[in-house]
Amino acid sequence: MTQLKTACQEQLLPGHTLQQKWEFAQEAGFDAIELRAKGDLGFAGRLPELRSALADGVVMPTVCVDMLHFFGAFDDNLRRDALVQMKSQLSVIAELGGLGAQTPASYGMFSRRLPPFEPPRTEEQDREILLAGLTELGEHARKEGVSLFLEPLNRYEDHMVNRLEQAVDLIREVGLDSVKIGIDSYHMNIEEADPSAAILAAAPYIGHAQVSDSNRFQPGAGHLDWPAWLGALHSAGYEGYLAAECRLTGDPLDAVRSIPAFLRRAGA
Repeated sequence: MTQLKTACQEQLLPGHTLQQKWEFAQEAGFDAIELRAKGDLGFAGRLPELRSALADGVVMPTVCVDMLHFFGAFDDNLRRDALVQMKSQLSVIAELGGLGAQTPASYGMFSRRLPPFEPPRTEEQDREILLAGLTELGEHARKEGVSLFLEPLNRYEDHMVNRLEQAVDLIREVGLDSVKIGIDSYHMNIEEADPSAAILAAAPYIGHAQVSDSNRFQPGAGHLDWPAWLGALHSAGYEGYLAAECRLTGDPLDAVRSIPAFLRRAGA
């Protein structure tokens, strides 16, 4: 893959400030830092810190949510709060000149693979909720000039959007260019029968990519077929970042340092 760009989520990088983290990230070969955004408008509360980092040249193109509930929540109040949080996060990343914010429909809320197996909403009700949320967030993202990246999660973490084709179906119905898919290699390894084919089929809708290996550790620590996965992204014309969202095995600093070089070798 030519012009491969890598980012590292901020919590994986050593240092107390974003400037310190950026110094390490650059030395390791990363091109950017992916931010994390907690609820309670915590991301907006970081604006002084983020503005300072931006002024010092820290590259921060994307943010990934780190919240307890999401826009697909069963509870109306939690769902509304998640929408408020996401709009704020989209506005903040827009102020930083970034690309967008990534979120799943839900996380850890329900799984059809675990008791009681049947969720409290029907599939039709789930779809109605998701379409409404994606439309509201997508319209806000469009106004801010950024994108909302919908992340399919594996079946044990979410019961609504597990595969890229499901995300594509929702995004097509929403009909907003500001809503795209944020793919994740770990979840795809579980859910997609052919990850490379899934990437090619969803190519026009992919806006962001997060990477970790088959065991959720750093790329290179598992058995994912990286040349095939990265090759499919290249064939799909993807020009965004590969953001490391993973756990680390071995020495943490060595593990983080290994990621850019590994991805570039695998994608060559």
